[in-house]
Amino acid sequence: MQTSSSITGLLGGAVGLIFSVVVFIFWLWMLIDCLKYETDSTQKIIWALVIFFIPCVGSLVYYFVRKQPRGKS
Repeated sequence: MQTSSSITGLLGGAVGLIFSVVVFIFWLWMLIDCLKYETDSTQKIIWALVIFFIPCVGSLVYYFVRKQPRGKS
């Protein structure tokens, strides 16, 4: 018989796994977008390094600074 703490642990593990997969997909999406759509090669290298070495923050910054304004124009 499982106790409520083991069920909570399994649920927390599943939520953590789903969150990790979503963050990884977003990170990969931003890295591919950077490598595909940045026209200036220096900017491309800088952004790719930022996204690669600072994954969560770099991906979010790239999304709001580069991708979102590009999508509006």
